[in-house]
Amino acid sequence: MGDSARDARGEAFDRLLEIVDKLRAPDGCPWDRKQTVLTMAPHLIEESYELLEAVESGADSDVIEEAGDVMMVVAMICRIAEENGRFDLGDASRAIADKLVRRHPHVFGEEKITEAEEVVGRWEAIKKAERAGKDEDASALAGVPKALPALQRAQRTCEKAVAAGFAWEDARGALAKLKEEGEELEAELEGVASADDLQGEQRERAQAELGDVLLAGAQLGNYLGMDAESACRAAVRRFEERFRRMESSLGEGGVTGHPLARLIAAWEEAKAIC
Repeated sequence: MGDSARDARGEAFDRLLEIVDKLRAPDGCPWDRKQTVLTMAPHLIEESYELLEAVESGADSDVIEEAGDVMMVVAMICRIAEENGRFDLGDASRAIADKLVRRHPHVFGEEKITEAEEVVGRWEAIKKAERAGKDEDASALAGVPKALPALQRAQRTCEKAVAAGFAWEDARGALAKLKEEGEELEAELEGVASADDLQGEQRERAQAELGDVLLAGAQLGNYLGMDAESACRAAVRRFEERFRRMESSLGEGGVTGHPLARLIAAWEEAKAIC
């Protein structure tokens, strides 16, 4: 990347920091001045999901806007912390820069790695060594945020287990495990027609089996190189689009009052379109 492009990036980022500083100044924005690190945290989550949605939509203009929102929240959090003598954006930037160099010895050091799979294994090994040096959790599964969406956390946890060597030979093993868990769920639900039929320990067992099915599905995603969270979001979008199309085809009142056979036929019509 040329110096002009690098300078342009730096100038744009400097302008963002100047604006954030102004918002937090005594004569700045009352709302921004009222915020704390804790009150800004939910905005980081919200803006991150909006960025994710924009990335999946494929519209660069949306990605640019939402990425900027995420950068603004991060800059604001660091600015507020700086005012309280805790840390600043420079500390955060130096920390991530040092971490990236430390965890990429094949780029910034003498190690030679050419395959992406090797990089993942080496990355996890370095992270484990770092945690051990800090007297932190040294498990191969450590480091997966508990606040992640459940499906994403499931896949990330399984990914770490695979990197540690607890793995099927190929995707067929993971698929077989998914089928096995589905059969166990089916056996637990034998004779069950509704939620009212599930009580006490049987309900707990059924819920555990359902969880195992979802976990196995996320694990299969690892072997197929697919992001389970993205796949599920895409499935929800397809369902919503088809359902709305079905509602429209059924006319005023939507799905209410129609026999199941008519609803299924309308659903299949919508499914053939989208």
